[in-house]
Amino acid sequence: MTGLRSLAGKVAVVTGGASGIGKALGTLLVRQGMKVVLADVERAALDKTAAEIGALGIRTDVTSIESVQSLADQVAARYGGVHLLCNNAGVASMARLSDMALSDWAWLLGVNLWGVIHGIKAFLPMLRANPDGGHLLNTASMAGLHVTPDMGGYTVSKFAIIALSETLALELAEEGSRVGVTILCPGPVSTRLGSSQRNRPPLLSGGALVDSNLEAMDEGGGLRWVDPDLAAAVAVRAVQRGDLYAFTHPEMASLVKDRHATIAKALADAAAGEETGS
Repeated sequence: MTGLRSLAGKVAVVTGGASGIGKALGTLLVRQGMKVVLADVERAALDKTAAEIGALGIRTDVTSIESVQSLADQVAARYGGVHLLCNNAGVASMARLSDMALSDWAWLLGVNLWGVIHGIKAFLPMLRANPDGGHLLNTASMAGLHVTPDMGGYTVSKFAIIALSETLALELAEEGSRVGVTILCPGPVSTRLGSSQRNRPPLLSGGALVDSNLEAMDEGGGLRWVDPDLAAAVAVRAVQRGDLYAFTHPEMASLVKDRHATIAKALADAAAGEETGS
């Protein structure tokens, strides 16, 4: 897969850029010499972060294709194109799947999954138009590779991002494109994800989803909580190398291996059943 080895002088767009991993990505990319555009639905935080790190802030609602297309048009008008799109906006609240209302699904998937879809739709033509190529960084999660009770809605959205990203990477490679794809799969990161409902629109209020401070709940529980700067560094390194995956917590590999072992056993059992006719 193609990587974006040289960053200086190029243009990057980061959604969910006002805080957390998005802010860390924007900060690091500015330091690497990129012209950075931060997009976020939270106006005050966006303006503060953009001024702090020396980026351009453009308020954007990733659940709206019109808003994301307007973002793309403004970036094109100001900079002539884009080289790196970081589809990073995301929300996470908890509920049992059986309790989730349709408004819960609409909000969570609207941000996490449709935000990525809208970013690809609006920006991929510009990335393809670059003679020296470009790159997509899609923020998924370790929750996109294994399941956890009470986080089913979030997990569904992150599994979908991984499927979307892997397929897009294959299709771009088949067509000989110079546009690459990287999937960021963070483990526990200290961000504001635990207060996601602060930006939930009134029309999609209600339902069963509730915010939870997972870091506080895990106090003394043994998870390794990392700073957003570490996640950003892992992601940017993977983008430059052209890696398909970027992991912040390699020690969580056992969760993925256990799930794959279950699938492999089921396939082996199915094959054995065919051979014996049972």
